[in-house]
This record gives sequence, C-alpha cells and structure tokens, in this order.
Amino acid sequence: MKLILLGIQGAGKSTQGNLLKKKLDVEYLSTGHIFRELAKERTPLGRKIKETMNAGFLIPDGQTLKIVSGYLKRPEYDKGYILDGFPRTLKQAEHFENGIDKVIYLNVSDREALWRLSFRSNDDGREDENLAAIRKRILLYHKYTDPVLDHYKKHHKLIEIDGEKKIEHIYNEILEKLDLKSHKK
Repeated sequence: MKLILLGIQGAGKSTQGNLLKKKLDVEYLSTGHIFRELAKERTPLGRKIKETMNAGFLIPDGQTLKIVSGYLKRPEYDKGYILDGFPRTLKQAEHFENGIDKVIYLNVSDREALWRLSFRSNDDGREDENLAAIRKRILLYHKYTDPVLDHYKKHHKLIEIDGEKKIEHIYNEILEKLDLKSHKK
C-alpha cells in the first residue's frame, strides 16, 4: 500500500505514520527527516537546505521531487510506503510519479498545532522549530498545501481525519476508512 500523510506541522503525522508502518509492514518516510539529515551535511545542497528550513521556507519543488523520488527507488520501498509531509505543493502532487493509493489528511487547527509544538521536545536539535519559523510554515502550509488537498479530493484519494482527537481514536478511524480494521498484523 502506498499512503501519503498530510497535515500541518504538529498534526501527528509521524505518530500515525509509525503506527501504520507496524500495521501494514511497509516503510515510513518523513520528508522533514530527510531534509534535516541533508541539512547536517557540509555540502552546498546541505547548506542551502539548512538555510531554507531555518528561514521557514519550503525546499524548491524540483529539488524536493528529485530527492523524494530518489529515496523511493530504494528496494525497501518496493512493497509500499507511508510518506509523511509530501507533496507540499500542487506542482509536487501533479508531478509525483510513484503512485499512491490514498492521502490521509490529519486536520488540526493552527491554534492546536502551535500549542502542541510549543510543548514538543527539541532534543533532536531542530533549529527550524523556533516560533517565527513555525508560524511562517503554517502560513506557507495553507498557501501551498491546501490546493494539494483539493487536488486529491477531486481525484477521490483524500481521507480527512479529525487530528485533534486521541491518538488511538485517530488511528482506528484511519484503519476504518482504509478498510483495514480487520487486517491482521
């Protein structure tokens, strides 16, 4: 199964992605994690990604598509994947060639996302988690990703979930809407 998880920063994509990974026995891939790892590299690409993320901006479409598509060519993604936080723009959605079964949208209000992020631990050294960068990314999310949601809705691939409920309730609702409630793992 090939799934995409979309939602504003703090919506719980990684939590649900890791739960679904165990249930479906497919790999979970977070584009945020990919970009944070690349940003640590002392390369021109790493420096550019780090500067872009720390300023709260999105990585350009062409670069993002190339990086994500490169990762998905690895053998561990042959039987499917759960992709977190991609595509972020309509152009990325239209040009993504790896195919998907469903897009799960964890709908969380801006206020809830800010509240959650203000209490999230910054132990992993995320320099892109300052309040100004988070607010900018929330604005960019609505500007660029809301049209992506409309795109997948038109193509009958979007499953909208209330992301403000308890983790277990969200997970069970996802399984129900994917018709996986009886799927054993």
